[in-house]
Formats: sequence, C-alpha cells, structure tokens
Amino acid sequence: MLRPQWMLMIASAINACTATPPALAPEPPPAVPAPEAVPAAVVAPVVSLPIVDTPLPFDDARKALTLAYLRAHVDPDATTIDIVPHVVVLHWTGGGTFDSAFATFAPNTLEGRPELAGAGDLNVSSQFIVDRDGTIHRVMPETWMARHCIGLNWNSIGVENVGGTDEAPLTDAQVAADAALIRYLASKYPIEVVVGHHEYRTLDGTKYFRELDANYRTEKVDPGPVFMGRVREAIADLRLAGGSPPM
Repeated sequence: MLRPQWMLMIASAINACTATPPALAPEPPPAVPAPEAVPAAVVAPVVSLPIVDTPLPFDDARKALTLAYLRAHVDPDATTIDIVPHVVVLHWTGGGTFDSAFATFAPNTLEGRPELAGAGDLNVSSQFIVDRDGTIHRVMPETWMARHCIGLNWNSIGVENVGGTDEAPLTDAQVAADAALIRYLASKYPIEVVVGHHEYRTLDGTKYFRELDANYRTEKVDPGPVFMGRVREAIADLRLAGGSPPM
C-alpha cells in the first residue's frame, strides 16, 4: 500500500543518517620549500696586472747556492728555496737602465760587493725589476728566495726600481707600478708588511726577521722616504704595516 508522504520523508532521513559515508580523499601533505642554493666558496680574484717575464739564468748551481744561503742565514735544516711571502721590500738599483740591473743580477755568484761577500757566494737579485717607464719585469719566480734584503729574504718579495741617481731619478710611473704590483701580490699571498730597503732594520726583532749572524747588518738609503711615502699613499686602503715595527 502507499505510505503517506510524511512516512517517506522520515524513512529517507533515517537512511541518510545510517548510511556509510563515502571515503574522504586524503589531504595533500604540506608543501616543503625547496632548499636554498648553497653559495660557492668566495675566493678573492687575483688582481690583473701586465707583467713582462724576463727570467734570470737560474740553473741547478744557483739553486744550490740559494739553499746554502738559507741554511747559513735562516734555517740550517732548510730543504727548499721556496718561500711564503709576507713582506714586500722596495729598492732602487742605483743604475740608469733595466739592462744594467739585469746584467748585475744574472751571474750566479756575487761580484764587487765586499760588504756582502763574507756572507755567502750567492749573487744578489730580486723577484721584480720595475723600469723607469713603469714596465714591470718578473725576473724570477715570486716564491723562490732572492738575496735582496738581510733578514727578510726568507719571507719577502723584492722589487728593484731602475734609477735612484741624479741622472736617473725614480719616476711617477714607478710609483704607480709599485703600487699596482703590491696590490697584485697582496691578492695572491698573505702580504702584511711593505718596507723600503732603508727601513728593513725596523723589522729586526719581529717575527718577519730571521738572520742567524747577529753581526750581519748593513745601512741602506734606498728607495728613500719620499718615494715610500708616495707608494704608501697609493695603497693606504690595503692597511699594510711598514716603516715601523708592526704591533
């Protein structure tokens, strides 16, 4: 028989309450943010500088003389002529041309320097020679020891500037070149100090100075306070020590 309308409505409501509810779709997991990119290690770029490689003769005999000098003056147990430079020493050559300076440094053994002769046969030299027009010549590897400054040879790079006489005074171009060269060296090595040759004894007694012969010292005047003052002004932002004992 037909049920009244109100009974059909009640039955429909009961069925709705007792029916198994449809399965709910699972909620998506919360989005995980992508990891941030890890930056690559930052390495300070080496300052670009035009350098002319003009190597001195440096055969096995000269290497042996260099090692002998290191053993006599710095470390009796030295086994290599390699250095880690912390100091830059500026010089003048006392001559008027690059060629004359190169010729002075080229022989393996020292000639005509009686004040130095008793301290070893190794000839004097320097890693760089800066000509009067500002041309920078690298005449030996930057990290091989050169005999250029008592007490500092073992951890310094020497820069010879052509000139220093009345006929061939040091030039503006050399001031600029020396400043640029120091920036280049400081971008490659742990340079902490810049001195003129005439200032080298201000470092005696500091960690930078090593000389086993307590009586082996000389007095120097090159390249002079005016030249050093101009170079220091040009590199003031590097905040390098020099001219007085570092703290």
